[in-house]
Amino acid sequence: MLVIALVGLPGAGKSTVGRLLSKRLGLPFADSDHEIEVRLGVPIREFFAVEGEERFRDIETQELERLTEGFEGVLSTGGGIVLRPRNRECLKQRSRVVYLRASPEELFKRLRNDQVRPLLQVADPLQKLKELHDARDHLYQEVAHVVIETGRPSKMALVNSIIQALGLKAAPVTHSTNHFSNP
Repeated sequence: MLVIALVGLPGAGKSTVGRLLSKRLGLPFADSDHEIEVRLGVPIREFFAVEGEERFRDIETQELERLTEGFEGVLSTGGGIVLRPRNRECLKQRSRVVYLRASPEELFKRLRNDQVRPLLQVADPLQKLKELHDARDHLYQEVAHVVIETGRPSKMALVNSIIQALGLKAAPVTHSTNHFSNP
């Protein structure tokens, strides 16, 4: 089974690029954060506020294991998925990991008006992004099979870079969209 897992900081483009990549490869797409929300029945932000980060990370680990075991396709992961060694091992062993790398300043430009991501609901989101980058960049690099600098290329240029870096071939163009979700 081929699972291509996208990792990176919040706002790196994992979901957007992941959807485009899945279409180009003719593979299903799954977003681990969406899958978690379906499972919980509430937005992650609400769960995070009530149950806390540790409990969220437990559920995130369970979903990652489920998705990398019974899924073939492109998987967008949450920004903190690499924090647990168990998750890094799972990603490295069960998927081809692509780290979408962006500077904190570039991410801040993309996310300055974000109201959804729990870790960015702070007085100084740029400083928070710098802290997240400092804490996680080496973990993303540790787990990645490929590192793609997101910078300024178009989304399709990023998709093409990923396909080339992984040595894959794009699928013929189809008009169906495949998703993976809990029943």
